[in-house]
Amino acid sequence: MKNLLKTNKKTKCESPLSFDSSVTYLNDGFEWAKKQALYYVHHGEDRVGLWYEAALPRRQSFCMRDIAHQSVGASGLGLHPHTKNMLYKFAENIAESRDWCSYWEIHRDDKPTPVDYKNDHDFWYNLPANFDVIRVCYAQYLWTGDSDYLNHPVFDHFYRRSVDDYVRVWDKDGDGIIEHRPEYGRRGIASYNEVGLKPAIGGDQIAAQFAGYTAYARILQLRGDKDTAIGLLRKAHDLRELYESSWWDESNRRFYGAFLQDRRYLENYYAEGNFLPLLFGIIKNDNQRRLALADLMKNGVANVEGKTYLPDIYYLNGLKEQAYKELSELMDPGLHRREYPEVSYAVIGAIITGMMGIAGDGQGLVSTFSNLTDEVSWAKVENVPILDRNISVVHRGLIETQFTNISGESLTWKASFANEHDALVYQGDHLIPQQEIGADGLVRSYVLLSVQSGQTCTITTVV
Repeated sequence: MKNLLKTNKKTKCESPLSFDSSVTYLNDGFEWAKKQALYYVHHGEDRVGLWYEAALPRRQSFCMRDIAHQSVGASGLGLHPHTKNMLYKFAENIAESRDWCSYWEIHRDDKPTPVDYKNDHDFWYNLPANFDVIRVCYAQYLWTGDSDYLNHPVFDHFYRRSVDDYVRVWDKDGDGIIEHRPEYGRRGIASYNEVGLKPAIGGDQIAAQFAGYTAYARILQLRGDKDTAIGLLRKAHDLRELYESSWWDESNRRFYGAFLQDRRYLENYYAEGNFLPLLFGIIKNDNQRRLALADLMKNGVANVEGKTYLPDIYYLNGLKEQAYKELSELMDPGLHRREYPEVSYAVIGAIITGMMGIAGDGQGLVSTFSNLTDEVSWAKVENVPILDRNISVVHRGLIETQFTNISGESLTWKASFANEHDALVYQGDHLIPQQEIGADGLVRSYVLLSVQSGQTCTITTVV
């Protein structure tokens, strides 16, 4: 990787994002990830416009799966315009001639990457991708507040075609789930798992379809189209019920990872088919989710691409110690293929949205939640660009959070803390918090504060 960095001749990319903590290894890992991620950024010198590399190094391309994942870390680095341009490229290239697929991978010259595309009848495509891109477009709206993700006709055309025509074309048996058939070859793989087996349906495929329906329903709700949103949420609900019942292997106490061409479920662990449903949020049943997480910890992943998802999955599901372990391993200089772009972006994303628990609502609310472990007594992230503001957050263990609205309009800070608390302290006053259940199924206590531009607020738990 050192040689790659030395030979970088393009315009240098910078970001004011910074991180500091009580752990030197963590700080060094962040600095490596930031430099490595920024190395892959291109500022418009190519025909495709603003972009960052999200494929194999030196391929000079970005693919749908990698962008969907790397966009989280890119948000922290202030690369919203780059992410938007790349998502737009995928959206505008959806086509009936490709059965409502887009280009799986786009080259810097604004054409499909040759290794993955020969013509509209012979190209590489993983079927979860359309739904994953919808999910990420909604997530980008929540982080940036950019209404184009809600209303732009190119994005909306992609969403509508994906949840309608795309499903109709690829769902040959009419059961509502898109699937792969052997004669498709590389055109229409029903999983992000690309090794060997080509199942009819991957567990991650049905989960991605659930996530895509849910995300587009949220977008439609924001646009006031409640009836269409209700229909999509009903479809998402049906997929979840099917997954939690028919895809559950009671004898092995795990979900099946794939449905095979001979119409039986695969009993062996199937990597992405087993662990990505935990990211896509389809598992509502607490016991099943707990067993699926234990199954992931037992079986692990097959490659570094899969490994990049693990901190996100564990933070999302309340296993912060395991998340920190996986995050530390991604930072290890000895990690095989650490130069893969997804690794550095995953590190940045996991620190900001996982460890620091920063999130936006697309309008004027920013939430925080400390996921620090006993190894990290305090952590601070500064110059985080979110919702057209610039913020900093300091967590001191699980008992205190300091929030600064560095610049931009006033906002609402949702300060969340683990467990039930009778009161939270702000400027000597005891505030009565509200309680909610997080995505991890655990109780959180929170208060809402208005924070003006330039203002710093600190909230602590009652000891």
